[in-house]
Amino acid sequence: QVQLVESGGGLVQPGGSLRLSCAASESISSFNAMGWYRQAPGKQRELVAHITNSGNRNYADSVKGRFTISRDNAKNTVYLQMNSLKPEDTAVYYCTAVKYTGTRNNYWGQGTQVSVSS
Repeated sequence: QVQLVESGGGLVQPGGSLRLSCAASESISSFNAMGWYRQAPGKQRELVAHITNSGNRNYADSVKGRFTISRDNAKNTVYLQMNSLKPEDTAVYYCTAVKYTGTRNNYWGQGTQVSVSS
């Protein structure tokens, strides 16, 4: 069973930075794509950023220019560097991985809280 473990969340002031990490229990090269979603209270879960196995990246408009997704295959870890944080970035951030084996398999981490407040 694939396990994804997020870390790096916390409380930060507006304008600050955080780096989230997502450690996978198997080689991340086995996934077709990995990404980060977030869910704020009372809102639907939304895609923040994702990166394919070939390195293509995609970002939500609201985070472009501020967030960067990256991967370290040697450490089986995906990162989300978040700069210039805003109060509206406050949410639970979830790591996800997708693997196609005839069918689409989605895996999720347990989530990590990010709070942006003065």
